[in-house]
Amino acid sequence: MASRVFDGFLRFWHRFSFLCSFRRSDRRFSVKRVAPELQTAFTRAMSARSVPADQRLDYLKWLRFYLDFCLKYRHAPRDRDSLAPFLQKLAEKKQAPARQQQAAASVELYYDLIKTWISAPEANPAVETARAPWDVCYQRLKEEVKLRQYSPKTFKTYATWSGQFQAFLGNKAPGDVNSEDARRFLTHLAVNRRVGASTQNQAFNALLFLYRHVLKTEYELGDTVVRARRTRYIPVVLSRAEVDAVISRLKNPYGLAVQLLYGCGLRLAECLNLRVQCFNFEQAILTVHDGKGRKDRTVPLPKALLPALLEHLEKVKRLHDLDLQAGYDGVFMPGAMDRKWKGAAKEYIWQWFFPAKTLTLVPQENETRRYHMHESELQKVLRHAVRMAKIPKRVTCHTFRHSFASHLLRANYDIRTIQQLLGHSDIRTTMIYTHTVKSRTLKEMTSPLDFSPEQIEFTEGTGSIPTPLHPSER
Repeated sequence: MASRVFDGFLRFWHRFSFLCSFRRSDRRFSVKRVAPELQTAFTRAMSARSVPADQRLDYLKWLRFYLDFCLKYRHAPRDRDSLAPFLQKLAEKKQAPARQQQAAASVELYYDLIKTWISAPEANPAVETARAPWDVCYQRLKEEVKLRQYSPKTFKTYATWSGQFQAFLGNKAPGDVNSEDARRFLTHLAVNRRVGASTQNQAFNALLFLYRHVLKTEYELGDTVVRARRTRYIPVVLSRAEVDAVISRLKNPYGLAVQLLYGCGLRLAECLNLRVQCFNFEQAILTVHDGKGRKDRTVPLPKALLPALLEHLEKVKRLHDLDLQAGYDGVFMPGAMDRKWKGAAKEYIWQWFFPAKTLTLVPQENETRRYHMHESELQKVLRHAVRMAKIPKRVTCHTFRHSFASHLLRANYDIRTIQQLLGHSDIRTTMIYTHTVKSRTLKEMTSPLDFSPEQIEFTEGTGSIPTPLHPSER
């Protein structure tokens, strides 16, 4: 009964078929429902809080959406930190602020209900005693990741693999987990699911972190698990004509963002995290703060892009003025800077260069703040532009960074300079781009098929490379 609290279904929704299914792209999707025990307790809690009767169906709907969101994106349902990304997802779905506030009130009611259950588990059979230890593990995992200043994406990846590992073990208690369980799981990934080498190694590292820093147990697999060796990946590179074809089909601010990806060699997250203060238009320099590995670097701004950047900056100013008039609480700030510098979140220099279209509700502080453009928004628009341009290549946002490095290398820029512009720690990472350009040295590679038999048998000891014959001479 305990494991059915989040995975069961609401009998209540059987009477409302229009809420239990909907059409999308001519497909019919079933909507997950909440367990009967949780529905009963939640209904009582709504009555105790005097929630209007005409809003109770909506409250139940938001609770169901929240639990589905946590299950899909591997957030701990009991963790109050899971509410902010849920509301951000609602904002991306263009839910009205009033609907976001109603969803936040529903989830806050759920938090209070869970807190009551935990304080008196003997009186509530719906308490998930079997899953509670894993909830604690996810909370510890988040704390350990934050302690080491890892990125939120690292936590999301580790939490996803931890969730898959938990499901593979059938909710086995964390205290009973051993190295043999990890060996079986990694073997299952390689043999049954046939995952790639990078995926297998990612799972290995996630379990290594889980065992060492969360479970505090041994992770000695020895030679029982063979770690897959990653194959050398040669990145996809676009020609200049293909880059222009894609950009010409993008409207601003999306076209401007893609031009920065290509013109400055930025990663997608680095581009969307840019703030007004990152741009030095007098010196034509862009400063990238907290890049991969929490490193800063500077790159030159494309001179051809300066007029468009200044025009976009005027739009950011106007949006900032409107936000101040509406009484918003500022933008999201990095780390604890919002507490250190009061009011900095409303200052112009801290505004996002690519702001989101809507404000995000932060229910814990009862504030509305502005986030930057979401990654999926730009990715979706880019995929459409690539299809319209009929580019016969697999193009993502990162492809423009690859093209930046490859085109500089083709223009005979020093490999060390390209390494600094890309922010690579190891020159070997940058050297992969040497495989994307044609060699122009005197020892240019030539196929033996272009040699005549006489040329192959050249004089011993000369060490010279034969000159290929013209097809008409063969």
